[in-house]
Amino acid sequence: GRPDLLGSDHTKELAEKQFHTLRDFYLKLPDHVIIYPNHGAGSPCGADIGDRLSSTIGYERKFNKFLQFADAKSFTDHAIKTAPPVPKYYPVMKRLNAKGPEIIGNLPGVQALPPKAFKEAIDNKAGVLVDTRTMLAFGGGHIPGALNIGGLPILSIWAGWLLDPDQPILLVVESDDDLEKIVRLFIRTGYTKFAGYLVGGMKAWDAAGFPLEKIGQMSVHELNERKSTLQVLDVRSPGEWKKGRVAGARHIFLPELRKRVGELDRTKPTAVYCGSGYRASIATSILKPEGFNELWNVPGSWEAWKKAKLPVEGADGE
Repeated sequence: GRPDLLGSDHTKELAEKQFHTLRDFYLKLPDHVIIYPNHGAGSPCGADIGDRLSSTIGYERKFNKFLQFADAKSFTDHAIKTAPPVPKYYPVMKRLNAKGPEIIGNLPGVQALPPKAFKEAIDNKAGVLVDTRTMLAFGGGHIPGALNIGGLPILSIWAGWLLDPDQPILLVVESDDDLEKIVRLFIRTGYTKFAGYLVGGMKAWDAAGFPLEKIGQMSVHELNERKSTLQVLDVRSPGEWKKGRVAGARHIFLPELRKRVGELDRTKPTAVYCGSGYRASIATSILKPEGFNELWNVPGSWEAWKKAKLPVEGADGE
């Protein structure tokens, strides 16, 4: 967990309580006790959360950085320093946790909009346009200005990082049959306002003759060959960046990209990578409307880079 959810006035106090909970309870348990995590890898609810589905007290006692501190001050300093940035939905979550969530009963209805009506809704700024298709489908053709947050379970997290809960959402889904699944993912982090979805999907949009934009896809091998001529952007978390990266890459954590886009050169060909390509596709969908015309996502991204045994700069390299 993270100690800063109640604000800076309580951060130190909560971090110290975490320390004593770990030392006075968990570390007194025998090594064979099995632990099941409340959060998964990539969650903003803690620093460097592992991807194991279970662990043991013995393993954590030996390898967990947070269990190596002998005093509360050192632990507190580390916990505060390594806490990830706070997502947009956290203040909302704080209020909901305090008073309890709204009982919504059934899933909220999402109006089915044919292409013409959907375009009018976009033009009238009825909501933020979110395309939940895969990175390759999005790259192959999408509505100009769409934000690509793919319809995987981590959509809930990245919606929370990037979207305003008070702003309605205009949805593009892979298939009309996916609508319920996608709506459930948004609801998990409190997004219940929808301005409509594109009935018939991008096939219907394309058939109506409305404009499309594309984003190129670049393999890790091509990235390695061309990186000296590209602006290479790494949008992973600071912890991931420190463990190894593509030589010469620029690092901007994805949630900070909108406010730091001015640090990048819009005129330079740009390739974006993350851990798998999912976050990089989100990043390219942010950069495209900002005037980055020569732009590529890197499918597979860091996972593919390492599997291909390409050069690594930083902790994982030499």
